[in-house]
Amino acid sequence: MNGKKTSSDHRDVQLHALLKDCFGYSAFRGEQLKIIRSILDGKDTLAIMPTGGGKSLCYQIPALASEGVALVISPLISLMQDQVASLKESGVESCFLNSSLTGAEKYQTKQAILSGRIKIVYVSPEGILSPGLNDLFEQVKVSLIAIDEAHCVSQWGHEFRKDYTRLHELRDRFPLAAVIALTATADQKTRADIAKQLKLKDPEVFISSFDRPNIQYLVLDRKDELEQLEEFIEEKHPGDTGIVYCLSRKKVERVAEALSKKGYPAIPYHAGLSQEERSRNQKRFSSDDRIIVVATIAFGMGIDRPDVRFVAHLDLPKSIESYSQETGRAGRDGKPSSAWMIYGLQDVVKLSQMIETTEADENYKKVARHKLDAMLGLCESGGCRRNYLLNYFGEASPERCDFCDTCQSPPVLWDATIDAQKILSTVFRTEQIYGAGYLIDVLRGSESARIKERRHDQLSVYGIGKEKTKEHWNHVLRQLLHSGFLQIRDWEYRNLALTAKAHDVMTGKTKLQFRKQESVLAESKKEKRVKTIDQNHGKPELFQTLKELRLKLAREQSVPPYVIFSDKSLHDMCSVLPRNLTEFLMVNGVGESKREKYGNLFLSAIKPFATPS
Repeated sequence: MNGKKTSSDHRDVQLHALLKDCFGYSAFRGEQLKIIRSILDGKDTLAIMPTGGGKSLCYQIPALASEGVALVISPLISLMQDQVASLKESGVESCFLNSSLTGAEKYQTKQAILSGRIKIVYVSPEGILSPGLNDLFEQVKVSLIAIDEAHCVSQWGHEFRKDYTRLHELRDRFPLAAVIALTATADQKTRADIAKQLKLKDPEVFISSFDRPNIQYLVLDRKDELEQLEEFIEEKHPGDTGIVYCLSRKKVERVAEALSKKGYPAIPYHAGLSQEERSRNQKRFSSDDRIIVVATIAFGMGIDRPDVRFVAHLDLPKSIESYSQETGRAGRDGKPSSAWMIYGLQDVVKLSQMIETTEADENYKKVARHKLDAMLGLCESGGCRRNYLLNYFGEASPERCDFCDTCQSPPVLWDATIDAQKILSTVFRTEQIYGAGYLIDVLRGSESARIKERRHDQLSVYGIGKEKTKEHWNHVLRQLLHSGFLQIRDWEYRNLALTAKAHDVMTGKTKLQFRKQESVLAESKKEKRVKTIDQNHGKPELFQTLKELRLKLAREQSVPPYVIFSDKSLHDMCSVLPRNLTEFLMVNGVGESKREKYGNLFLSAIKPFATPS
């Protein structure tokens, strides 16, 4: 070694300077620097990073380090607005072009781009492919094309969008621009399809750890969903911000109304609301100190709010990818958070029906079935939830995390052979043409007229399960369905039928060990809340003072509070207790622009708490 610095060393010094001066961070995280180097070397790049892992910096830093303008393809207007607001706070000239702008605003924005002032432009996939914007960007040097939420390009992804499939056309229009595709969740098949659809040339692929160690995973059988949800919030997250996901719009409305009546600040969000109401609720979610959004998956992609403390699912997601993406919206700031879910047999039947009745080809249905089976496997697994999730994405992990529900309260297995035989015999003797509810009624000896009309009260299986609850039989039915001993024969009527495997159970050749129903919260009352770290270092009054100042500034500027400073920055101020503008730069998330804008204001707020009495 001759001790001389190479050009790459000098470049890294410049990149670290940009990171600190613009964004206020002292070091890159994980694969960020390697990804940035790949882009600046002109290589096509595919980056798989978990939600909250710092994807945005991977294209923002190269954009600032290069001549010309970077185009960021983003699927949501709200995401563009948040990103541009944050960049402007950090002193980065940026803008967005979308339908939220007036004609005059679009003209002014285009002129700013042509002037060369703008470094980063956010645009929708529909917009970037329009003739008008194509002509605009041909008049400037495009240094980089970043395709965010890139799983939308793949039919194997969980949020496929047709407009994304034409983005490969950008390669021909801007042949000198580097291309990076980014997403939080993509299995091997989806990653390969993203590269193929976007026509990436020998891409450098970076796969960060999918682990979110600050998230506690909790999965329960559905009993009374509203009662269970309220118990969860009260036990673990009173006063916290959260997201509750439901499968249907009708259910979203019902749950939001029920929570509101209980005194929770709950608002609905789904595609059926007017644009005005969606925008208003999105703004409340961004700005209110405490809020619970009840939503369909129409809400969430690109959420930047770092202090969401819980994500709850009242219906089973259709895939591990969807689940990971949605739960990843909790705890982006790294503080302990919860991913809580309840599910039941009807979830499995409903999602299976959606797959089978779609007009997609058989190959797509086969993959969708596999993904649903994997999702159900997560719920039914007796092992560590985190280990299951990471293994699904091909990442090795310890067998126990000691933080999820199954690690903290290991499930009890029981011999389910006799009960399984009772159900399978009931399916067989009722000619395999009825759904779960009717079969359970027969098992439990219901006096309903339809059972008597069909003379099913004369069957040997009638009433042989009356000593056990409907919830118990639903639990066994679901596990028989998941384990492949039952199948859904008619998707319109959701009728259950035996599979070839069922014969060995009915004859006693195969013994079954099933997971016993448990209520996680009931068994862990001693863990009243998700443990939180005292990040304000014994200065709660100072932290509250800083939050109030941040909120005042945010309202004055009509931006979300976390755009001014994250909670992490406020906690760091409580720890560092900066006395001057030089020391203020030591705070995490404080760059030159924010020091200039806010330094004196926050120093004045800190001073009374830093001065010895």
